Amino acid sequence: MDSREEALALSGSGLEGNANQGGKRQVTVIERKVFDHLTAELGRRIEPVWRRANIMVSGLSLKESQGRILRLGALRLDILGETRPCERMDEACPGLQSALRPEWRGGVYGVVLNDATVCVGDPATWESPLREK
Repeated sequence: MDSREEALALSGSGLEGNANQGGKRQVTVIERKVFDHLTAELGRRIEPVWRRANIMVSGLSLKESQGRILRLGALRLDILGETRPCERMDEACPGLQSALRPEWRGGVYGVVLNDATVCVGDPATWESPLREK
């Protein structure tokens, strides 16, 4: 995982240059607040790159957000579900996988709805309320 200041998101595809193109898991998103809590819980600094997600947001909760549209600057993501942490999390930090499991702490995944460049510092907001399933 390489940090970047900006990334180009392509509608129906994902982030340019990312391994996950197309399908339902085009972009993964995690919360800064979760990583701050994990640092306290596990007694050590938890690096977001260990989660292997594409984007980190601050200031909003991802919990139970399936069916909502997340706006990151000009980018719109249709959130399709909760990202379940895998055993690779424990390779980076023993206990991280189980610490990420409860309450959507592993983040969310979704599909890109429009072509847009997303940049560090772009505001993260919910565009719409929860859709009926």
